[in-house]
Amino acid sequence: MKSHKPQEKEPRPLRIAMLGQKRIPSREGGIEVVVTELATRMASAGNAVTCYNRKKRAAGAAERPKEYKGVTLKYVPTIDKKGLAAFTASFFAALRCAFGRYDVVHFHAEGPCYWLWLPKLFRRRCIVTVHGLDHRRAKWGRFARHIIMRGEKCAVKHADEIIVLTKADQAYFRETYHRDTRLIPNGVTPVQPSGYEEIQKAWGLAPQSYFLFLGRIVPEKGLRYLVEAYRQVKSDKLLVIAGGSEDTRPFMEELKEMAKDDPRIRFVGFADGEVRRELFGNAYTYVLPSDLEGMPLSLLEAMSYGNCCLTSDIPACTEVTEDHALTFPHGDAKALRKALQRLADHPETVDAYRAGAAAFICAKYNWDSVTEQTLALYRGEENA
Repeated sequence: MKSHKPQEKEPRPLRIAMLGQKRIPSREGGIEVVVTELATRMASAGNAVTCYNRKKRAAGAAERPKEYKGVTLKYVPTIDKKGLAAFTASFFAALRCAFGRYDVVHFHAEGPCYWLWLPKLFRRRCIVTVHGLDHRRAKWGRFARHIIMRGEKCAVKHADEIIVLTKADQAYFRETYHRDTRLIPNGVTPVQPSGYEEIQKAWGLAPQSYFLFLGRIVPEKGLRYLVEAYRQVKSDKLLVIAGGSEDTRPFMEELKEMAKDDPRIRFVGFADGEVRRELFGNAYTYVLPSDLEGMPLSLLEAMSYGNCCLTSDIPACTEVTEDHALTFPHGDAKALRKALQRLADHPETVDAYRAGAAAFICAKYNWDSVTEQTLALYRGEENA
C-alpha cells in the first residue's frame, strides 16, 4: 500500500494594518521605504494589508490615492507641526486599528508605540519595528523625546514581538530592559545601470565627477563634519549633498553658510525617481558620516549601485558593509578629510571597493526574505 504524506496547509491570509509611516508610496524617509516594500509584497502574497497614512498630501501630489499595488490606503487626521504630526497621526491610526478587524497591527518606529496599548486592549497582535533609537536624534525637543521614550517602554511592555535592524539595537533592548527582540534587517532591490542626462541637465554633473551624500538633512548624519572636511580636500571633484530638510530648515541654512565660499559643494534638494537613480549610479564615492543610524537604507542602496562607500565606524554602518567599504572614526572631521583626500588621489582604491559591492549587498539583504520572516513572526512561528 502506498503511504500518503499529508499535505501541508497553506497559511490563511492575514488582515494586517501598518502605521507610523508618513505616507506610502513615498521615499521621504527609511520608514516609508520599508513599509512600501513590505506592504506591497504581503499584499501580492494574498494578505489584506491596510496602511494608515497622514492626511497631509505629499509635496506635489494632486490627490490622496486609496490603493497602491493591492494595499489599501487610509488617512488619519494629523496636526502638522514638528513633534506633533507623528503623535497625532499614530493616535488616530491606533484607535482605528483597535476597532478594526485586523489579525496583526504593525507599529513602525518608537514614537507611535505610545498608543500601542489601544489595540492591545482589544487583543490585537501587535508587532513593533524599531527603526533606530529615535530619542537619541538631535532634531527632537524635550516633549518629543518624552513621547519617544514612553513609546519605547510601551513597546517593551505590551508588544507581542519587537523587530530590530541591528545587533547593536538588539543588545540595547537586552541590556536596558531584559527584553528579547527579533533581528530582521532591511532589504535592498537590485538595480539596473542608469544614464546621467537628468543630473547633467540640472547641475552639470558627469559620471565619477562627484562625491555624494544622499539622505535626510539632519544633524546626526554628520553633515557638519562632511562640509568642514571637504572644504580642506584638494580635488576638482564636487561634493553633492542631496536630501530634504522639511523639519530642519535652520540646519540646512547653517550648512549652506558653512559651504558658501566653496563652489565645489552643491546642495541639490530632495532627489527621487530617475534623478535619484542617476545620482547613485554616477557617483565617484558615496559618503555617510553619521553619528547615529537605525539601519541606513541609503547605504544599502548606494552599494546596490556598485558604489565605493565611505562611512563612519558606527555599528549600524559597519554591520552593513563588513569589509566592503572604507570607514573613519565617527565625529572626527580630520580623519574624514584624510579619507576623502585618499580617495580623491587614488581612483584605483575606489575601483577596488566598487568590485563586488553590488553582488555582496544584494545577496546579504533581500526584501523577499525580509517579508517571509516578518509574516512568519506575525503568525507566531517559532523559527521566524
